[in-house]
Parts: sequence; C-alpha cells; structure tokens
Amino acid sequence: MSFPDGILADHQIEAAIAEGMVRSDTPFAPLQVQPASIDLRLGTKAYRLRASFLPNGRTVEECLTDDIVMHTVDLSNGAVLETGCVYLVPLQEYVSLPEGVTATANPKSSTGRIDVFVRLIADGVSRFDGIPEGYDGPLYAEVSPRTYSVLARPGDRLLQMRFRSGEHTPTNSLDFSIHLEPLQDGLIGYRARRHARVLDLSKVGGHRIDDYWEPVFARNGRLILDPDEFYILASKEFVTIPVDRAAEMAPIAPDLGEFRAHYACFFDPGFGCDGVSGRAVLEVRGRDVPFILEHGQPVGRLVFEPMSALPRAPYGTEGSNYQGQGLKLSKHFA
Repeated sequence: MSFPDGILADHQIEAAIAEGMVRSDTPFAPLQVQPASIDLRLGTKAYRLRASFLPNGRTVEECLTDDIVMHTVDLSNGAVLETGCVYLVPLQEYVSLPEGVTATANPKSSTGRIDVFVRLIADGVSRFDGIPEGYDGPLYAEVSPRTYSVLARPGDRLLQMRFRSGEHTPTNSLDFSIHLEPLQDGLIGYRARRHARVLDLSKVGGHRIDDYWEPVFARNGRLILDPDEFYILASKEFVTIPVDRAAEMAPIAPDLGEFRAHYACFFDPGFGCDGVSGRAVLEVRGRDVPFILEHGQPVGRLVFEPMSALPRAPYGTEGSNYQGQGLKLSKHFA
C-alpha cells in the first residue's frame, strides 16, 4: 500500500493495520492508535541484560546468549523492573513496512516523565528507535528505569511509533526555552525523590505526588541542577501544533553536555489548538557537575513536518492526558 508523503494519521494507521503493515497476535486495544502514532505494548516476558546492545545485522534472538542475558522475568502476573537495570522486552506488535515507509519510535510522554529510559530495537538494525523501509519482523523495547522501580505487565504502553511516507521534510522549527519563574503556587518544577516506593505503570492517578516528588520553588529565575538528579520543568513558550503538522523535539545544542532536556519527543497534531494553550513539559537530568539554568535559557527545538493526511481525531478530542498542560506530572500521579 502507498500513502501521500508525510506522517501517517490515525485513519491511515488503522488502514495499515487492516492491510497487515502492523500486526499483533492479540487484539489491538482501544485508543492504541493516536492522532499520528500507535502505542506499542509490552509482551509477556523481559530479559534482564548485562548491558545494552544493537543487533548490527543479526536478529535480536541471536544476540540473546547466556553471555548477555542474566535471567528472564515473567511479566504475566506483573513483575518489578528494578532501577538501574537494563531489560529487553519483546513487544506485542510486528511491522511489515512497504517501500517508501519508515518508522520512528519514542517514549510516550508518561514514560519520560517517570524517568524510565526506553528505546526501540529491531532485527538487524544498527540504530535505536528507527525502522527502515522494507523491514518485516518483530519489535523489542529496551527498558531501564532510572529513578523509580516500576511494576510492569503485558499490555503496558511505554513506546509510541510514528510512520513516515517519503523523505523527512521539515517545514519549520520553533526554539523554546526554560521557564523558571513561579507557575503554580510558586512552583517552577519537581525533583524526583530517591528510593521511593514501586510505581505501578497501570495505575493512572494511583500515586501520591509527595511520595515521589519534591517541589522546586522559584529563586531569582535560576535553578542549580544537581548531578544525576531528575527534574520536571516547563517551557517558557506555549506550544501549538496545527492539525496538518506533526512535531518532534530536538536538542538545540547536542554538545551542551551538562544536562539532558527531554526523553519523550513527539507532539501530535492538535496539541494546544482550539484555545487550549499548553506548554512543553521537559524531563531534565543533570549530568557530571552542578549546572545553573536561567529563566529563558534555550533548551530545545520543535521541528515540524507535514501530515500525510489530516487526523480523524486530533489531539485533545479522545483520551488526551496533557492537552492544555502547564507544569504537569505524568498521568500516574494525583
């Protein structure tokens, strides 16, 4: 099957599913297809690895030798994925990409905001998070909780996949900066608490904020990032994604080196539209040395590209957790 150039919309993804471009041994779940992406679901087991890897021309199964796999975790009834460990989870979805269609994966917003580092791996592919045209095979998620140990089950959705027909053709970009003046009750953000209790991925609104987060307050428009601490902050600018565009967050200066400003990077068409303005929420991690962030400091860039077609249900019309967001934690907290 073929599509006009651009990012595939929800109804095009559904057509692709009907044609077998995306398939699964289990029925697809409600709202699994988003305005410009599809959520990918964890399977029934996880391999605890010594270290991350890329297949580099081999199948993933060929790489899973006793030298790299420490043990296998059964997720069927739920299992805890421990902080600081690396796991590989076979996903429930498979793809068969036709000529001219590629795919890109990224952590879902809720995944990035709980500091779970997730990347997509595929047979024979020598990079993370990208699937070339013509690929026909299984998909795997590398999962590494950084701050909170998480309780995972089959069907949990940590990754989302976006399909592109034709070449990557950005139309424009928007630089954005950090907001370090009072937003909500004097807050500018949150810092993750170390050694918190296990976080249940399936419990939406089932966790107390103060069990997992410390509030961060405004201090003269500055914030000193502590090394290896995780923060939730917000952009100074409000973000709007027109319904005929999709956007992805990219770093302005990859060589900055002292902090990482985001994990989850996709913005769907319709975000911030119809008068419901929203900021970009940033997952920020300090690196090797303390680093001063200042209000208005540039931290990222939104790169826009055209949709292949208008989505049937733009962001905010069906089950959207972050439309109109300000400083907002993941959906797991209430």
